[in-house]
Amino acid sequence: MKTLLLIVDMQNDFCKSGASLYVNGAENDAAVLADFISGFSDEIDHIILTQDSHQVIDISHPCFWEDSIGNPPPPFTIIKPENIRSGEWRPRYEADKSVAYVGNLEKQGEFPHTIWPEHCIIGSEGAAIISEIMEPVKTWARKGNFFDVVVKGTNPLTEHFGVLRANIPVDGSPETQLNLPLISKLNLYDHILIAGEAKSHCVANTVKQMIDIDRLPEKLVLLEDCMSDVEGFGTIALPIYERARRCGVTFSSAARWFR
Repeated sequence: MKTLLLIVDMQNDFCKSGASLYVNGAENDAAVLADFISGFSDEIDHIILTQDSHQVIDISHPCFWEDSIGNPPPPFTIIKPENIRSGEWRPRYEADKSVAYVGNLEKQGEFPHTIWPEHCIIGSEGAAIISEIMEPVKTWARKGNFFDVVVKGTNPLTEHFGVLRANIPVDGSPETQLNLPLISKLNLYDHILIAGEAKSHCVANTVKQMIDIDRLPEKLVLLEDCMSDVEGFGTIALPIYERARRCGVTFSSAARWFR
């Protein structure tokens, strides 16, 4: 039985207290996961880390939008199609594409568009994987193993919560499309353990995308003590996790999985 550990967005901006988009509980999640990697390194056959990576001018950042007098929306503002039609908010860049994007989120059943604090800027310290996770990953690698890093979110005209594709793929931008090579790699493993941040968003959407792929749902194991919700969004992903249970996804603690 081959086991893959998928670590979602355990980056400084999410996992360090005081960082721009700190997820409350992330430091404890990282400690549990680090102990898990160290304690069960011989049972983990491969590790994939995802890395959220954004431009400063990004459709999810305040500077991309403005109200009627030019003020940006505060972080955690929800922008829906009706907010654009009413003139409450308007995009400062790529107006037609941005308006269509917000409408397509609603049409396709994705999460409503949320404005986040600037986070995980490409090349910044905030975008780096936290050392508390990288150190045990490097120790695991020194045993003759290799890990992958999947970068997501670089296209500024769409969010990229789930690891397999952007929320709304962008025509002509392959980095936003369904990641078929990654799906092929996932299919090589019997168990896919998932941990990371945030449970309410990037982990949830990763699960949502994976349970739509043949033969993947029964392989998935969510390490529930290695993930936390963005504060105030604790219920947004409940329908995803309820469906995941129905599809055969396993929910476990890290300590219990290899016992």
